[in-house]
Amino acid sequence: MPNALQALELENFLPYRLSVLAQLVSESLHDLYTQPFGLSVTQWRVMAALGRFAPLTASEVGQRIVMDKVAVSRAVAGLLERGLVERATDRSDRRRVPLRLSARGRTMHARIVPLALAYQEKLYETLSPVERLSFDALSDRLFARAQTLRNAD
Repeated sequence: MPNALQALELENFLPYRLSVLAQLVSESLHDLYTQPFGLSVTQWRVMAALGRFAPLTASEVGQRIVMDKVAVSRAVAGLLERGLVERATDRSDRRRVPLRLSARGRTMHARIVPLALAYQEKLYETLSPVERLSFDALSDRLFARAQTLRNAD
């Protein structure tokens, strides 16, 4: 039995709380696009990354969305098969295979983005404008610190 200094109060443990919050938010958002658009969480994240930063290779997408290479590869394969993503040609490096949203993918992306942004606004409704700015700044700091700790390993 751990002593009082070693006790882990799971409900107050920051990594646990962030994980549960992220899961709840991800599942709620997923409900908005799974039925009407037939996308998995990973597929939507790939599309969102390409919608913002394309062209990107599958590896670069994985880095942007912080997801496993295998999961990203499967998502990309499914999106390619559905004609939502297309491969581009990198004339300066033929080994590099950048991806971008197809016309069909851009249309779907344009339909999902307003749903995602509306969901974000519903979440933020619980915070005052000052709290929102503070939350964003604190989240940025925690994100940067987590990256630093991850890279230190």
